Amino acid sequence: MTQSGSALTEPEGPFATLHVEHTSTVERAAEELRRAIFEGEIESGTALREVALADSLGVSRPTIREALGVLVAEGLATREPHRGVHVSTPEAGSVRDVCAARWVLEGAGVSRWREADETQRDHVRTALRVYTDAVRAEGTYQELNTLHLAFHVSLVGLTGSPRLVAMAENLVVELKLALAQVERIARNAHDEADTHVALVQLLEDDDVDAAMTFLSGHLADAETEIITALRL
Repeated sequence: MTQSGSALTEPEGPFATLHVEHTSTVERAAEELRRAIFEGEIESGTALREVALADSLGVSRPTIREALGVLVAEGLATREPHRGVHVSTPEAGSVRDVCAARWVLEGAGVSRWREADETQRDHVRTALRVYTDAVRAEGTYQELNTLHLAFHVSLVGLTGSPRLVAMAENLVVELKLALAQVERIARNAHDEADTHVALVQLLEDDDVDAAMTFLSGHLADAETEIITALRL
């Protein structure tokens, strides 16, 4: 043990090489680029030039290169040979495919509302409350987008399957950019929040069949709205 005021001892044993770093410059640069994309300051298809971004953010080109790699991994940007990195552009086929997959996963969760334990149901209630509170507080596009999709992932959590939840989280990454753009075109956060409240109320009323029908319609409407708003 170290004495008060003395230097910390060096770690020993099999974990001696492990360490935790504070948020890196790469992570901060990636977060600022995400914010700009979600807020509409950088539109779909925009070329993300390393030199210009490094000058704008006051960081090195290698830092920007790594930050762009993060965005590419998240699906927010694409990297093509001889063309560089561009902000991703949603495609109609991908939107339809993601929405179909969401129905399979989220429908599986909603159908198990009665079998789910109270912790899983409380997670859905909490996700809804956090989302609706952010809507009332006029949160940013990025914040509302994240909380909105987190609520949908919480529905998958009703299955009790970590693998299905992980699959839903991967789908959410693909959908974030498209939903953020729709929100900028036709801001409807309050209507969205009311829809989610109505869905959970059906579950609380133990009307699972009606909740399944409601969810199916909601996801179908979301698919149509995204494709129409983005003119895909």
